[in-house]
Amino acid sequence: MFSIEGLSPVSPAQPGSGSAVSRVEQGFAKIMTEMVSQVNAQQQAADHAVQEVHAGGAKNLHEAMIALEEADISLRFLVQVRNKAMEAYQEIMRMQV
Repeated sequence: MFSIEGLSPVSPAQPGSGSAVSRVEQGFAKIMTEMVSQVNAQQQAADHAVQEVHAGGAKNLHEAMIALEEADISLRFLVQVRNKAMEAYQEIMRMQV
């Protein structure tokens, strides 16, 4: 699944310090890019498993169904992360300065 163990902690930004914000933006973008790549790989693996079952290959139906469910769960998780990020963005945009 997805792991956040490799992330380094972000120190609080000092007023006027753009480098901390830039690191956070790059870190979030990297996490999202990796998540999309992993979900895409799982979707492709599931498609390949189904094609092998359909073609009468060595894969059995159970393995293909497990791959499909893993891909489905990963995609649902990614969509929920996107939704939460959008909600957070919209909440920030509604804040009064």
